[in-house]
Parts: sequence; C-alpha cells; structure tokens
Amino acid sequence: MARARMLLVEDDAALAELLVWHFKREDFEVIHTIDGEEALLLAREKVPDIVLLDWMVEGLSGIEVCRRLRRSPETANVPIIMLTARGEEADRIRGLETGADDYVTKPFSPRELVARVSAVLRRVRPALAGEALTYADLEMDTVGHKVRRGGEVIPLGPTEFRLLKHFLEHPGHVFSRERLLDSVWGHDSDIESRTVDVHIRRLRKAINEGGRPDIIRTVRSAGYALDAGN
Repeated sequence: MARARMLLVEDDAALAELLVWHFKREDFEVIHTIDGEEALLLAREKVPDIVLLDWMVEGLSGIEVCRRLRRSPETANVPIIMLTARGEEADRIRGLETGADDYVTKPFSPRELVARVSAVLRRVRPALAGEALTYADLEMDTVGHKVRRGGEVIPLGPTEFRLLKHFLEHPGHVFSRERLLDSVWGHDSDIESRTVDVHIRRLRKAINEGGRPDIIRTVRSAGYALDAGN
C-alpha cells in the first residue's frame, strides 16, 4: 500500500501535535508548518497527496494559500481540507468556492477527521486505500506486474511500468521532467531530463496501441499528466 503524504498547515501547537500523532499512527507521512508562505514552498518542493489547512495561520491566510495552490498546475488537483473555528455558512461557502474539497469546523474529533481524509483519498488516489490502480480503462496489477487497457494486456518495460505507476498514483497532477526523474528514477540519477521524453513516447505508444485515446497530456513548459480530458 502506498503511503500518503500530508501537508499540515496549523499554527495551534497543541492541535498540530495531536493531529500529527493521529495521522502518523495511520501511517501518513506528515509535513507540518505554521506559516502560509512556507506551506506553498513545501507543496512545490514535494507535492503532497492531501493538505490540511487552517483558515488562520501566520503569513498568508489559509484561504489565500488554498487559492494559490489551486492556481498552480502542480498542486491544482491536490485535495484540500480546511480547518477553522469559523462556522458561519458564508465562510464555509467562501472556503469551498476558493477550492477546498471539504471543511471541518473546530472543535472536531481527530478520529472523524482521519476518516474524512481517508474518504477523500479513496476517491482521488485508490492506491492509498489498498485498492487496484485504475484510471479510465487502464488497470495496473502492481503485484503481478501487469497492465491492461480495455481488458487487453499491455506489455511495458520496467521504466515505463514505474512511470505509469507514478501517473496512476497521481491522476491529473502535472509533473515536470525533473520531478519525474526524482520520483521514478531516484534522487541519485544522473540521467538527463530529456530522457523522460523518450520514455513518455514509449509509454504512449504502448498504451495507445490500436488507436486508443491518448490519456497522457503534455502541458507546455510544465510537463506531463495522466488526464483523460486532454
């Protein structure tokens, strides 16, 4: 099962400590900051699987952090749950309209929050819930090392398999060549970034065999994404 990476943006030290403890117990990797500006930097350095974002934090407000995360191609599809003492309907609507996926009003039960986070992740990244890796008509069996599209087995080389697995774990996310090199080839790789283009072409050729729709989107000056809406 893949391990979920969470970015927690919360300036209440006691609450942050409590949440870190609960989520680490559920095997989340938790990165915590009290500052909105730092949250944006951390999200760019390593895109999280989910963001827990307090409305009132130091530096940029939570609502502005949410807005900027949604504007960035790399974090536009990352689920965001806002944490706030604001319970008014207008505030909840504002948070959701800015791009939050869910809204939790303090005080709340940490166990309930864990359940809500898990529910969001099951929708956007099935692999984190221990289910099959699927997207559109693509299916990946990570144990049997097999890929099917429309029920037909697609032969892939080891690198193309790892590349597709990374895309399937982050559907809709745009990844630069450098990020793909880091995630798929590893930190110590001395492979040139243009090598990514070669493997993307090989992957496309394999999964698009027979005139199937191309579900790998090229984002000019940004990178690549698994996106059926290209």
